[in-house]
Amino acid sequence: MEKVVDILPTERNKILSRFADKFEVAHYLNRKIVSFQSNKSEPIYRWFKYKEGFSSALVKYFLSEYATKPGRILDPFAGIGTTLFAAQENGWKADGIELLPVGTFVIQSREAMNNIDPVRVKHKLKDIWKEIEKKDIYEQFIKHISITKYAYPDDTEIYLNKYLSLCESIRDQDLRTVLKFAAFAILEGISYTRKDGQYLRWDSRSKRELSGRPFDKGVILTFKEAVEKKVHEIIEDLTLGKEATLFDNPNKNKSDVFPVNIISGSSLEELPKIDNNLYDFIVTSPPYCNRYDYTRTYALELIFLGYSSEQVRKLRQSMVTCTVENKEKYEFLKNIYETLGKQHSFDTIVEVYSNNPAMAEVNNVLNILNKSGKLNNSNIPRMVKNYFFEMCFVVYEMARVLKSGGYCVMVNDNVRYGGEEIPVDLILSDFAESFGFNVNKIFVLPKGKGNSSQQMGSYGRSEVRKCVYLWQKD
Repeated sequence: MEKVVDILPTERNKILSRFADKFEVAHYLNRKIVSFQSNKSEPIYRWFKYKEGFSSALVKYFLSEYATKPGRILDPFAGIGTTLFAAQENGWKADGIELLPVGTFVIQSREAMNNIDPVRVKHKLKDIWKEIEKKDIYEQFIKHISITKYAYPDDTEIYLNKYLSLCESIRDQDLRTVLKFAAFAILEGISYTRKDGQYLRWDSRSKRELSGRPFDKGVILTFKEAVEKKVHEIIEDLTLGKEATLFDNPNKNKSDVFPVNIISGSSLEELPKIDNNLYDFIVTSPPYCNRYDYTRTYALELIFLGYSSEQVRKLRQSMVTCTVENKEKYEFLKNIYETLGKQHSFDTIVEVYSNNPAMAEVNNVLNILNKSGKLNNSNIPRMVKNYFFEMCFVVYEMARVLKSGGYCVMVNDNVRYGGEEIPVDLILSDFAESFGFNVNKIFVLPKGKGNSSQQMGSYGRSEVRKCVYLWQKD
């Protein structure tokens, strides 16, 4: 997969010097704006807590600063659709690619909410509560996998299954989707779990056998309390949203708003299928090279959507490599490009990756650290190597599908393993230049991200850069 190149001990310093004039400390971009935190209090965006996203304010800022008029925008890692809906509000045609079914379901739910009267949701929910009390026989919709077993109090799980049974009987697809979403959005809140980094943290009240210090997440609402609270929130936001739209622009016609288009699948597989020079703008945030496994973090949501253990495992392997469990995708990618008649493109991308000196240095350093036992997982070098290899394909494809002069905005963090900082921003920007991008700016947040407690103990406290890249196609 890699071509052997001469490795100098200063390749990362060289690339840092080369891009030094591109760095700009962005005091107006804080961690709140480049993460989900800014969305928590914003109507609509607060409905479902998705920590792996950025704020709608970030999208709107870059569109207002760098786009002269609405056009067509892409997010190849769409998440729950923040880019798509923020752009839609501003008159853009928005396309997204998303592999995790959690994101596609949220996006589909938001689209469904555009087509219903909020009052109908409220009335139908009242009917469901009446029917639940009468319903003794119901289908077991929640089929647990090993990492979700005993996630809910017994009464909560019974009510959840009854509720889903009744939702399935609703003929109106949009209404059914919205009511299912109300339950989907509260799963963490009604469970004994809390999302904690790349894992689920378990409350000591669960029936699971737990080790370590007991954890109490506090009050756990009943299923009915949580659903009613969520539906009230949705109705309130939808009502206020419609009033605000009418007040701000009374002449705005619903036909002027383009529906968002979401492609379910991997960007590695779907991006190569898109036509050349199609988009005016890209705003995205790929998975970080930080070992986070989203299939574990969102395990409750995945089983809600009907995923089995085997389907979750396949989903994990389909993601851009970001966990130590991911396997190499060289042959997978080669087959995709050969099938599409793009073998030359595949060879070009592999050559750019293999001939990148900073990338070779990172791979070499991590292998040395691994052999000396300084990494806490022996698969970290493989993960980092494969992450950049796959992202090289993504960067190539983003350059190909953008129009000349189009912009790409990417949010990503640098990482550190064994005390060695991996300059994700510099290496990806170097790839970008190889594929026809001009690196306009690398906006650096005033406050970076601290290293883990384990690394602080060994290497002291230090920060790694949190950045937003601004690339423009020549």
